[in-house]
Amino acid sequence: MKKKASVNNTAVCQVRMQAISDTMSILSGKWKFHILGTLIEGEKLGFMDLLREVKGIGTKMLSKELQDLEMNQLVKRTVLSTKPISVEYTITEHGRTLAPLIDAIAKWGIVYRESLFEKEVEARE
Repeated sequence: MKKKASVNNTAVCQVRMQAISDTMSILSGKWKFHILGTLIEGEKLGFMDLLREVKGIGTKMLSKELQDLEMNQLVKRTVLSTKPISVEYTITEHGRTLAPLIDAIAKWGIVYRESLFEKEVEARE
């Protein structure tokens, strides 16, 4: 007789899974972590500054991702009264709460990359 898989369907588990789903929906995509990490480090940056800092992103994609981040209150967009008009982006307090998560992802990525490199070196020996 096959044993049925046990799944925790408690209210706490359901709330947790919904929170994970919401978070993944807000932060999904290739560029959002790059943009948020850059703004956390850079404080106030213009559009072109972000375009230079986030390697490989195009203008349309950067604009779309910034709109998403602004809509989710992670980034603040400020139009400056300059000629020509320029725009400045800053991380919000809510966005800043993602700093530990971004740091943890970066640390994990460093360790993971190093372990792959070590395995590659061992395979050559």
